Amino acid sequence: MKKIGFIGLDTSHVVAFTELLNDPRHPWHVAGGRVTTAWPGGSPDFPKSIERVPGFTAALRDKHDVTIVDSPEAVAEACDLVFIESVDGRVHLDQFKRTLPYGKPTFIDKPFALRVDEAREMVRLADAAGIALMSGSSLRYADQLQQALAKGRDDIRGCNVFGPMQEEPTQPGLFWYGCHAIEMMVAAMGAGCGEVRCLRNASHDLLTAVWKDGRMAGYHGLRDAHGRFGLVLHRKGSVEYVDAQAGRPYSAGLVAALLANLPQNRAGVPAEELIEVVGIIAAANRSRANRGEPVALAT
Repeated sequence: MKKIGFIGLDTSHVVAFTELLNDPRHPWHVAGGRVTTAWPGGSPDFPKSIERVPGFTAALRDKHDVTIVDSPEAVAEACDLVFIESVDGRVHLDQFKRTLPYGKPTFIDKPFALRVDEAREMVRLADAAGIALMSGSSLRYADQLQQALAKGRDDIRGCNVFGPMQEEPTQPGLFWYGCHAIEMMVAAMGAGCGEVRCLRNASHDLLTAVWKDGRMAGYHGLRDAHGRFGLVLHRKGSVEYVDAQAGRPYSAGLVAALLANLPQNRAGVPAEELIEVVGIIAAANRSRANRGEPVALAT
């Protein structure tokens, strides 16, 4: 049984993950790990972060017997696996640097980073330390998407992704909610995007991404339509609709993937895909700020 430590108790993920791991009666229980230690954290200039810390801290401490400690370092020292759950992507690099010396395989929740250079630096640090680093949206692990990708990616010619696109000033543009759909896109297409265009109005974001091999993918972000995520996958000779809501809750698929990989010090997702998600979003934000002008991904 692996001891899991949380850093940042400002997201509903910490309660959902703890219920999945610590309660064997949960219908989607994930065996092999238990949340034992946590540091509350929180970003004072981000209401959706700091205002949620007290409630989630109390839930973990009082309902799940999680020990609350006073620093990220204390979490890393006490656990086998580190989960950086802070909802604010601005703080992930600093928190990872603080726990890195303890050598624990690490998951960093979405958004992985808000800058490509910070994403690259976390990957570099993990590689130099020889520890597995996982990140990403739970939408990557939606059951129907995983079933579709189990057939292989070699014949995928393109995809069209959609989902809700709420915005948050501290996590600019697509980083707050668009990251879920872009994660699905990269999971399907793989790394190698070369150029992005994105248009925005009050209700929509519409993105086109062109891969260096000529394949194309699209994303439709919706602010006033519905809350569903999905994807149309185009293969050579076939088309497939992926309903992200079908099957297990998103969080169950993600936690199962983390417990299948991190205890073996495996990353589970190629590092170039972690960086690519950040790169596509950063390029999309620049493009939509310039009326849809094409923006090349940073190389």
